[in-house]
Amino acid sequence: MRARSERDLRVEENRHPVRDLLGRLVNSGLAPGAVAGWGSPPSGLRMVAAGKAVLQPELEEVSEDTWFDLASLTKPLVTATLCLLAFRSGVLRLASTVGEVLDEVRGTAISGLTVHELLTHTTGLPAWLPLYCLAEGTPEVLPTRLGTVRLEAPPGTRVIYTCIGFVILGLMLERVSDVGLEPLFQGEVLEELGLENRLGFHPDPAIRLLAGGASRPTVEERLAREAGFDAGFVPASAAGLPDDGNARFLDGVAGNAGLFGTAAGAISLAAEYLPGGGRLLTKEEAAHATSDHTAGLDQARGLGWQLAATPGCSAGPSLSPQAFGHNGFTGVSVWVDPARREAYALLTNRAHPGHRESDLHPLRRRFHTLASNPHI
Repeated sequence: MRARSERDLRVEENRHPVRDLLGRLVNSGLAPGAVAGWGSPPSGLRMVAAGKAVLQPELEEVSEDTWFDLASLTKPLVTATLCLLAFRSGVLRLASTVGEVLDEVRGTAISGLTVHELLTHTTGLPAWLPLYCLAEGTPEVLPTRLGTVRLEAPPGTRVIYTCIGFVILGLMLERVSDVGLEPLFQGEVLEELGLENRLGFHPDPAIRLLAGGASRPTVEERLAREAGFDAGFVPASAAGLPDDGNARFLDGVAGNAGLFGTAAGAISLAAEYLPGGGRLLTKEEAAHATSDHTAGLDQARGLGWQLAATPGCSAGPSLSPQAFGHNGFTGVSVWVDPARREAYALLTNRAHPGHRESDLHPLRRRFHTLASNPHI
């Protein structure tokens, strides 16, 4: 029997129901454009794209090579991965506390929080704070100002999904490594895996096709005002900078957000966590990071990853209970199913040109159902 050529695969993808799903997404106005990728990396990936990468100032078509703002996918792909490598080298431990690494917060409520609690969102930290307001627009004073943050629950008692905890993890990684988060990720992850052309911080709009973002940070301006802060400290938006204001405040690179990339890039790095590990992670590291670290609490969490056992998550019923993944505010998600040894990325630019806060979970679940069906 003749082996299927690349052209044959392209024809199949053009007829695949996922393409129709993305078309309906675009036509409904949920997002200007989208790219979906799924399968067994590296050679078994299928990709489809629909809609526009940019609406303003000129229309540009989306393609599988479009770079999206990956938002909170930064948490597992960058920060959790670098933490695992830091554990391996011994410069950080799961039991390490914030105060042991950041001298500025010793004696405060966050001093005793552990890396394990930060990675599993069990610190009791609030979900969000405008750190740029807390630091009055001066990044250098942020570590000291973090000591004023109050916990909303005793550590270890609740899962409160928080961006603040991962900002702190990013600062800790920089401190113990004595190098910025961007060069650390570049050298220890991207170059090791050959992903420099698929993932990264600060993508250059002159050489990368970037999916459009919000023309103005209206959501964060509103949230800052509602929290009683001066919205004048909200950093301005710009091409190549993340939608997340705290990450923009930290020069576009933070432990919670700032990563950009393609669907294939997100899948390639997420696949390092498949059983058996990958070229970068060992099987023990991958298994530890994707096991349930929050048994008995209301969400099932690994180290940086959400687990499919979490009620109401975006995995949906078609992925196995062992699946793990993450979503991002800009309209992106990546999930990995160990039972099938497949990964699924759905990237949209729903924040372009203005923020849409619609629930994409039904769309993500439907995508996983269609993409995981071997008979389609």
